[in-house]
Order: sequence, then C-alpha cells, then structure tokens
Amino acid sequence: MVQNTSAIYRNLLDEEIGQLVHQGCSSTDWSLVKVSPDFIPDCIENTKFTGRIRLNSFSGTVNLTGGITFKTGIYNAWLHNCEVGRNALIHNVRSYIANYNIGDNVIIHNITTLAVDGRTAFGNGVRVEAINEGGGREIPIYDYLSTHVAYIMALYRHRPRLVSTLKEMVQDYTDFVSDEIGVIGADSKILNCNTILNVKTGPATLIDGAQKLTNGSINSNYEAPVKIGEGVIMEDFILSSGTLVADATLISKCFIGQGSVLDKHYSAENSLFFANCQGFHGEACSIFAGPYTVTHHKSTLLIAGMFSFLNAGSGSNQSNHLYKLGPIHQGIMERGAKTTSDSYLLWPSHIGAFSLVMGRHYKHCDTTSFPFSYLIESKDESILVPGINLKSIGTIRDTQKWPRRDKRTDSHLLDFINFNLLSPYTVHKMLSGREKLIALRKSAGENVKVYDFDRMKIEKHALDRGISLYEMAIWKFLGNSLITRLGDRNYSSDEEIQKALQPDTPLGKGYWVDLSGMLCPFEALDQLLTSVESGAVQSLEEVNAGLAMLHKNYYNYEWTWAADALEQFYGKALAEFRSEDVIQVVEKWKESVLGIDKYLYEDAKKEFSMAKMTGFGVDGQNGARELDFAEVRGEFENNETVTAIQQHMEKKEALGNKMIAAMNRVMAPTLNSKQIKA
Repeated sequence: MVQNTSAIYRNLLDEEIGQLVHQGCSSTDWSLVKVSPDFIPDCIENTKFTGRIRLNSFSGTVNLTGGITFKTGIYNAWLHNCEVGRNALIHNVRSYIANYNIGDNVIIHNITTLAVDGRTAFGNGVRVEAINEGGGREIPIYDYLSTHVAYIMALYRHRPRLVSTLKEMVQDYTDFVSDEIGVIGADSKILNCNTILNVKTGPATLIDGAQKLTNGSINSNYEAPVKIGEGVIMEDFILSSGTLVADATLISKCFIGQGSVLDKHYSAENSLFFANCQGFHGEACSIFAGPYTVTHHKSTLLIAGMFSFLNAGSGSNQSNHLYKLGPIHQGIMERGAKTTSDSYLLWPSHIGAFSLVMGRHYKHCDTTSFPFSYLIESKDESILVPGINLKSIGTIRDTQKWPRRDKRTDSHLLDFINFNLLSPYTVHKMLSGREKLIALRKSAGENVKVYDFDRMKIEKHALDRGISLYEMAIWKFLGNSLITRLGDRNYSSDEEIQKALQPDTPLGKGYWVDLSGMLCPFEALDQLLTSVESGAVQSLEEVNAGLAMLHKNYYNYEWTWAADALEQFYGKALAEFRSEDVIQVVEKWKESVLGIDKYLYEDAKKEFSMAKMTGFGVDGQNGARELDFAEVRGEFENNETVTAIQQHMEKKEALGNKMIAAMNRVMAPTLNSKQIKA
C-alpha cells in the first residue's frame, strides 16, 4: 500500500485553487481534491483532476538518466481517482492515470496510460494450462505460488479432493486481493511505457520502455527489486521478487518465480517458471519449468513438459501430439537432465534424473529407473547407456554451480531447493535400475551383445558398466550417510554404535518424491496432503509451513531411508551392527568414492588433451598451441575443478581412515579380552 506520512487530508484553499488554475490545472470538482497539511501547489502544472484525488507534498528532487535533475510534482498529466504519495514525480502522461494509489518517491515519466478498469485480481487466479496443452492440469496462479504447491495441483489429479481444496484456497486469496484500485509501490519507476492496465507493483519496481502490460502483479520489494525492460508485452501474469523481464520478451498466462530472467525476445505462454530459471531467445508453451530450468538458444522450443535443473541445448525440441487426437501428450524430464543441440523427444516420454539426451527419439522412452544415463540416437534406435553420467565431470560442475547461481535476495523464499546429487530420491532409482539391469542380463544371457529394454537398446558393455557404476554410487551414498551419522564421537562398544545408528524418526522409508526441487519421503508428504483433504490444514500459509517443515527435516528423513537401505544392501540389521561391519562399509565407501573421483579426474583430463587444443596458437610455431591454450584455459593441475577433485579424494580418504581407526579402537578391548581368555 501507499506509504504516506500524512494520514489526514484537507481541502484546497481558494488561493491554492487559483494558483493551480494559473498553472494550467483544472478539475471538474475541486472539492474532490484533498491535500496533505503541508501541501504547496508550486510543483503541479498542466494537470487535469477528475474523481477522488489525494495529493501529498512535493518538495524534493529526483535524478533522471543523463544527470538531469527534476523537481518532484505533477506535470502534463490527467489523474482520475488517484492518491499520490510524498515526493512523487508524474511527468508527461499522454493519456491518463486512473484508479491508482501511487506511493512515496515514485517516478512516472513519459507514459501513455496507467489504469485499473473495474474490479480486478491483478493476475491472481489466472488458470495456466501447464504441462498438457489439451488441458486437465490447469494451475491457478497467485502472488506466493511455490513450485511445490504447483506440482501438487498439476500432477496429483488422482486425488481430486486435494486439488479442489488447494484451488479453493487460491480462490479465497484471489477474492481477498481483488480491488478496483491499483497500487504503485513506493520508490518505483515507470518510464517511457505505453499501456499498463490492471497491474499492481510492489516497492522499488523498475519498468522502463514496456510496450504493454495487462492484468498482472509485479511483486517487487526492496530486498529483491523487479525490473521490466524495453519492448516487453505481458498479459495475465505474476512476477515474483527479483525477476528480470526485458528486451521485447512476450509473456501470456505465466508465473515467473524468484530470481528468474526472461530476456532477449523470449516468448512464453501458459507456462510456469520457478526460482532462478533463465529463458533467452527461444520459446516455451505449456511448460512447468522447475528451479534452474535454463534455455539460451533462439531455435529451442520447450513444450508440454515438466523440467527442473534443465540445460536445454540449441535446437532442442519436443512434439506433444501424434496428429490423431491433438496436442494431448506430455513429457517429464527429471532434475538435472540435459539436451544436446538438435535433440528431439516425441512425447509422451519420461527421462530420468541427471541424464543426457542426444539425437532424435521417437519411441516414447522411459528411463526413470536409470538416472545419470545417456540416451543416444543411433540409426533411428534409442540407445540407453546407464549410469555413465556418474563419470562425467560436467555433472559435478552442475551441482556446484547451481547454489552459486542462486539470484534470490528476498529473505522470504517461495521455493525450497535441495541441491543434493545423491539422495534417497536418486539412489532409490539406482537400486531399482541396478536390479533391472541384473535381471535383464540374467534373462537374456551373458552372450548377448545388445539387450532390448522397453523400446530402447543397451549394449552389453554399457549394461555391465552401468551395474558397476550404480553399485559404486549406492555405496558412496550409504557410506556418506553412515559416517555422517556416527560423526566424531568416541565409541567404546558395539552397543553404543548400534544405539547411534537408530533413526530419529520412523518417517523416511520407501518411496521418495522430488516436488520440483524439494526432496522428501512420500509417506511424510502424504500426511500433509491428507491434512489438506480432511480440512485440518485450511490455508495456503499452513500448506507452505508444512512444506517448509518437510524441507527442514530432510536429513532426519534421509538417515531413516539410508538405514533401511543399508540393512538391505549390506544384508544385516543395524541393531546387530558391530565395529567390524562399520569398517567393511567404510572400506566399500572409500573404494567407491575414490573410484568415482578417479573417473572424474580422467574425464576432466580429456578437456586438456591435444585434441581440445585445436584452434589455439593461431599463426604460432614451436609450442605456441600449448602455450596459448595454457594462457586461455590454464594448466590442468591448477584447474579449480581438478584441484577440488584432488582435495576431495584426500579429504575422503582421511575421513575414512579416521573412522576405521575409531572402529578399531572399539574392537581392541574385545580382541584383548579374547587373547586373555585364550
């Protein structure tokens, strides 16, 4: 709302009315114009007032681009039913401003129309047909929509009571914020714009050169201002704090999450973009873009799909219909998936987490049980290479860069993001994938060169390597969890170890879900969703609080899952674990961690091979190529990522040795006792 310092307004004095008329101002009824006690009319010129008007004092100056200083006030404008805050500047309004509360220190310069036309919800309640162009997954957007609530509303249609209850909550909020008066938040700037209709802004908003904005909310604040640039056209939208939309971007029926950037002629309709998404040049239609969905290329189309932590290559494309019943199909690419240049997927397809899609695929691939894989086209066949991305240095780089590229500066974050590469979510899938690969090898025989699996082909060496890589990653995760759980405490007996390994909560076993960025056990989520269905949870605030609690308790839930998985994978109950069992698990962990790190080291080394130096050292001789490459790319041994791998190997080996030594100390009294008895 407007941050006016004066809550009391008075009538204009006769001499003030006379001065305003002398300065080119007019009103159909001066009695409807009220002013603050310290108001002076000196800074209002060539202005028409109609309807209910409230004016504060104008005694300051503002600096415009180019070093121009301008006195605050109202010049060359028509205001209808408006309240203007202290030290605002309204200058050169070609048409009019109608039905707005304009905050303190706002600058409105060189615009055509700024108006609210009838009662409006400012974009709240707009139904976005995400994921499926044919409808059926519509999501009503609102100011504080999180990726998790949107995920539930879109994908839990098999629980109609849950979805309808959440939609009712959104409708209640929409009714609450609906109004016939709009707000321009304090310290905002609206410059060189054409038409702004039924739009409200938070504080510190910058709109410079927008072509047309219709029916939307711009939820800027001082911690995370929103910026809208030249040529932008948006309708039926909500922008979260810290967003940037610029350079002739076209938006229709979209929600844009915190820290997201849509720029350079990007086009999107019926789509949701959550925290830290980036869209440049290309287009999106009916997509659910979870956190860190990134597309930078003019020829890239994302359509009718769900993505998160995605990096879309140039020319990536999908088809959402088979020319039969229309665009009714949809696809899912789980967290961390990538597409190479000119890749293509025929929906419906489901791509597993942290997988790479290369080439064109027409057979409705489902790789959800095989995370960290390649899906490659060869002679019109879809070739699955399970687990190979666990060896890729690029996968590690991605997980390191995402937290560093978090552009959200708002202290109130809408999306809860878990960046963990290995988690119960991904490891559960690897356990399932490993079992499927073993079963496939057993059923088809050892002598088969190429295995057929669900419209895909897996070469024998890729299958064998996939089993090995999954086993290494599983031991890495389980060992990490065990060592973290035991910590640095000094244990004196196996009983103390067994007690320490008991989970703190029964929740966490079994199936886990990725709520578009947030990882949690389905059992715990189901308790929250059941509370929504029963009416025990009655507001969006309570839903968000429940989701926040799930996110906060991740590591408690993680150990419950890891403890259960360790018992099954190791083959022994934790209640029977002894120090020698811990040593065996840690040894397997060390072997797996160091093995994966060596793969990563070798993969990184490829980036410094002679083949990668092609194009360096132009016009030079006698080692110029190597020298030029080193000057540009640096030395292999000094590379930041390579150094991090080496340090990680040393750190993990030392950590493992420390834990083994601690367990040996527990074993020593028992061994000494046996020796005495002997």
